[in-house]
Amino acid sequence: MKKTLYTLFALLLTAGLLSWQWEPTQHPVIDKGEVIECLNMETQQAYQLEASQSKFAQMHLAPVQVNPANLLGKIVPFNAADGKQGQAYFIPAKKKSDKWLIVIQEWWGLNDNIKMEADQYFKDLGDVNVMAVDMYDGKVAATPDSAMKLMRGADMNRMVALIQGAIKHAGPKAAIYSVGWCFGGMWSLQTAILAGPQAKGSVMYYGRPESNMDKLKSIQCDIIGFFGNLDQSPSPAMVNDFEANMKLAGKNLTAYKYDAGHGFANPSNPSYNAAAKADSYAKAIAFLKAH
Repeated sequence: MKKTLYTLFALLLTAGLLSWQWEPTQHPVIDKGEVIECLNMETQQAYQLEASQSKFAQMHLAPVQVNPANLLGKIVPFNAADGKQGQAYFIPAKKKSDKWLIVIQEWWGLNDNIKMEADQYFKDLGDVNVMAVDMYDGKVAATPDSAMKLMRGADMNRMVALIQGAIKHAGPKAAIYSVGWCFGGMWSLQTAILAGPQAKGSVMYYGRPESNMDKLKSIQCDIIGFFGNLDQSPSPAMVNDFEANMKLAGKNLTAYKYDAGHGFANPSNPSYNAAAKADSYAKAIAFLKAH
């Protein structure tokens, strides 16, 4: 009996010493919000990864320098949602208006081609404020290599803050519309998502579609998209999936497809397709006016 007690005492003492020496491994607590935000940024991050590769850059020839005269707008500051200042090329409506068209650049940056596009939309839409957001904070690329470097260093959270800031700048009563090309096509759709009930219509020229069903279900406006059957970013298969997902989400997407390659709607792009651009632009203007 004594032997048993001594053995039990020894075991308890050993266990006590071991527990005294053991220090639990500390794991950082993962914030639920950070996990959700990471999932919500999946599409933007996938685009950033793709656009940082040479294969993507090879689809883009250096844009033709257009050097326009007599542009209608000017660069103005606004407050982004991250507390830092952003800037945009802005054309105010001739008369006070709560209609705002947010224009979003290609991966080159806010260059003269985008400013000319903003001018043209302003002329053809009439009573609307046009705001082309500078998503690169002043940086503009002139070659595929430099655009790829800008994309590699891009902060997608900053870009979300810029779009949120532009929406807030428009005001709580503003009707928000958006249009963008390639990189901007993706962000045009994201603008519709971020604008919530203020979103009234979104125009996508190519650009990576959203695949997160919860985000698609949150869309509260109609979407129109123009895509190239010869494009690989997004590919025809991705566009088909986007159409199916939007239908499953119960949302209204009208997609037009052209026998054209990537960047077909950019007049400064050497692979510009004039017929596809003219048709898609007429449809985009009709869509925006109807909404």
